[in-house]
Amino acid sequence: KCNTFSQEVNSSTFGNAMMELFLEKFSLEELADMPLEELAEFLQTKGKNRFGDPKCVASTIQKAVRSSYRLDKVVEDSIDILLGTSIAVIRTYQQQIKELEKSIKRIMDGLSQTLESIHGIGPVFAAGIIAEIGQIERFDDETKIAKYAGLYWRTHQSGRFIAENTSLSRNGNHYLRYYLVEAANSVRRHISDYQEYYVKKYNEVPKHQHKRALVLTARKLVRLVDALLRSHQLFTPERCVKV
Repeated sequence: KCNTFSQEVNSSTFGNAMMELFLEKFSLEELADMPLEELAEFLQTKGKNRFGDPKCVASTIQKAVRSSYRLDKVVEDSIDILLGTSIAVIRTYQQQIKELEKSIKRIMDGLSQTLESIHGIGPVFAAGIIAEIGQIERFDDETKIAKYAGLYWRTHQSGRFIAENTSLSRNGNHYLRYYLVEAANSVRRHISDYQEYYVKKYNEVPKHQHKRALVLTARKLVRLVDALLRSHQLFTPERCVKV
């Protein structure tokens, strides 16, 4: 419908305001000729006032519309139907995700807030990690948890050196690995010690920097997770130094 939209407009195509815009029966000509203030107000209303500069976004939308080629009426109608159907499916998934997150939060509210006390870890990540680890007593120490998650490298690698092309083990619990890696990516944005560690590992190699640094940061996070679950204590910044 608007082939240059994603290149011109600096906003998510799947945001609420943009999906509402595509759902409305605006033709490209109507969007191009709409007063800038009116389009900006539409975006702010549908986007719940989340646009910092709605006029700028409205202007880029109109620029994208004017530079897009026009479709045949039959083709445009078909695309409108497809867009409407796709958006309805997306919104169904979004609503289901919200309901699941509420259910997870209700369950987690009845459990110890140990992992949620770590800045950057919410109920979803905490629930996933706890569910996959189960009873912490199953593991002798944090190295066993890391191995269970597949956060280890092959034994033929020399010492503690991990080259940029060294493959991570493909064994282990993939779900636990996912939760730990995603949690580490969030934690590093909230705790400076983890961000500094991530940056250090990122700068050690010329290739695969982000993936390697993130996995190593997740491996560091395992030590903290193990310590908190065993002690049943909440996170404090001092623990970053200890682990």
